Formats: sequence, structure tokens, C-alpha cells
Amino acid sequence: MSDWKRNQAAVTTATFMGFAGFTLVMPFLPLYFEQLGVHDPSAIAVWSGLSLGVTPAVTAAMAPVWARLADRYGRKIMVARSLGSFVVIMGLMAFVTAPWQVFALRAIQGFFAGYGPIALTMAAESAPPDQMASAIGWVQTAQRLGPALGPVIGGSLAQTLGLRQSFLVSAAVYFGAFLLVLIGYRERTRVRARDAAPVPRVTFRELRAVPHFVLFMGTVFGLQLVDRSLGPILPLYLREIGFATEQVPFLAGVLFTTTAGAAAIGNQSSRWLLEHRTVSWLVPAMAGVAAAAALVFSVSAPFGVLLIVAVAFGLALGIATTSVYTAASRVTSPETRGVAFGYLTSAYLIGLAVSPVVAGFIGSVSMRAVFLADAAGLAFVAWMVRRGMAGDAAR
Repeated sequence: MSDWKRNQAAVTTATFMGFAGFTLVMPFLPLYFEQLGVHDPSAIAVWSGLSLGVTPAVTAAMAPVWARLADRYGRKIMVARSLGSFVVIMGLMAFVTAPWQVFALRAIQGFFAGYGPIALTMAAESAPPDQMASAIGWVQTAQRLGPALGPVIGGSLAQTLGLRQSFLVSAAVYFGAFLLVLIGYRERTRVRARDAAPVPRVTFRELRAVPHFVLFMGTVFGLQLVDRSLGPILPLYLREIGFATEQVPFLAGVLFTTTAGAAAIGNQSSRWLLEHRTVSWLVPAMAGVAAAAALVFSVSAPFGVLLIVAVAFGLALGIATTSVYTAASRVTSPETRGVAFGYLTSAYLIGLAVSPVVAGFIGSVSMRAVFLADAAGLAFVAWMVRRGMAGDAAR
């Protein structure tokens, strides 16, 4: 096997294992807080939201630091560092005795996290130019399939082994990913010519002049705000509307898996859809579909209906998100695209951080209100994109 194919296999498999290992346990954090002695549903929702949100918040703050260190010391060591820290932190999660300890470990986890974007860069750098798009695509697929399979496997583990033991399984999965990167990936040494011209620095002020770029950032943030809102409340909501307590982990895992799997299909199908529809039409339409799905979620529907709604919800969000990134790549030059995507990733991470916190506080008042807030937010996103890109639609 050639070096780049071995690197591709190592980084893709490690990414899949890392994302799956995370979702083996985190969707069931509300149930874990209950085992730690928090029995008030409102308090559980708040603790879950804060704990799920603190990691991406710290990750967003640390991302520029780790990016500079990756440029200086290599990307492989940065990804290995991140995965190795997850082994320790997930293992410690199995032995906590109080909610604040979960929150503290999640904050520390955010400090060392951020291997996902670096893994994409590793795949792109190791592949030949004609295989670069395929290499990136495989890693993106792994980032979707991991969360798609993780929750349903985690739900089964929670029922058979218990939540504490599931954290140990997650740590073992991260250890396997760590070894894959450390042993399987061979990083090439990059040499910069002394007489090479310095790379011009791209500023956010310059990107603001790019058509619709600020709109794209706001749209990515809004979609992510809704996408991750189910984490703090879905298991509690299923129990509230009448599902048996012993079935909740598995049923919640199935819904999380279905949503993530449908989103992955949406990511892949957006390219075909954009050949027939404009972004200014497609993104508002998909936001509308997801808003309707959120409204159905707020009703005490049978599980079969919730499953169908989860498909529509994930598919619409996946199509809308990839369409926005595709539109951004079309309006930015190759020289500015990397920095532009960095800012879009920042918007994504901020949404990832804010979403569970907001959902947790809203859920502490009413679980159903979270879905109503999601529907309202998606309606606003649809209106914002439709109005902001009205000129493009006319053309």
C-alpha cells in the first residue's frame, strides 16, 4: 500500500473511531447526571447543557493556538495529543461522583480537543493533488458516520454494561484511534524555500467584502444552534411523553443515530441538488422542512412518527449546511478560502457551544419549548437567507 493510501486509511479510521467514541456516551449525559444524584429535570437539563457546551466553547478559544503549534511542530503530534487526552478524560468520567466534576472534565476536554479540522488537513496534505477531494470527502464521511453509529451502540452499552462502564469503553475506542494515528500515519516533512514570497495575511475585514460571507457565517451558526439542541433534553423528553425508563437510552440512541445518518445523506446529496436549485432557494426550503420537523417533535407522537421526523430533520439540516459551505467556496478565491473556512468553523464551534447551554436552560422550563424555539430559529434562518440573497435568486 502506498504511503498516502495508508495515511488516508489511518486518519479516516481514527476520525471515525474518535467521533463514534464521543457519541457512545455524551447523548446520555442527562441520564448520567441522574445517577449522580440530580433528580430535578430542570437541574438535569441545565447541567447537561452547560457540560455539553463548555467543550466546544473552550475548543473555539484554543483553536488558533493549536493551529499555530501544528504548523510549527506537525499535525500528527497535535492529533495524537488530542486523542490521547480523550483516553484519560473519558476514563476519569467513569469515576466522577458529582455533577461539577463532569463539567470540569468537559472543560479540560475542550482545552485539548479540536482534532477534527486538523484530520481533514492531514488527509489533504498526504494525498496526491488529483485525490485531494476524495481524501477530504472520506474524512468528512467518517465524521458523520461516527455520530450516526455511536448513539445506538452507546444506548445498547448503557442498557447492558451501565453508563459508567460505557465511559471506559469510550476511552478504549479513543486509545485505538490514538495508536492508529501514532503508528499508521507518516507525516511528510514540509520544507519552505528561503526565497519564497511570504503568504499574505487575509483579514476578516477583507472577507466581509466577499458577497454574503457574513450571512454564511450567521447561517452556519443558526443551523448548528438547532442541530445540537437535542442533546441536553431528548432522553428526558422521551421519558416525559411516556416511554419506559429502561427503554429511553436505546430509543434516544436510535433517534440520534437516525438524525446523524440522515444528515450524512444530506451532505452527499446537496451537490446534486445544487445543480438544479440555487442556494438562495435550497437553504430556506430545507430550513423550512427542519422547522416543520421540530414542530412535530414537540407533539407527543408515537416513536415511529418521531423516527420519520428525525430523518426529515437530519436530512434538511445536512443539505442546508453543506450548501452554505459550497456557496462560500464559490465566492472565495483559493488564496482566501482556507481563512474563510476557518471563520466558518469558528461560527460552527460557537453554535456548538451555545446550543446545548441555551437548550438546557429552555428545557429547564419546558422540554417542548426547545422544539418550538428550534422551529422559530429555523424560520428566521430561512427568512434571513431568502432576503439576504434575494438578488442572487433574481439572477
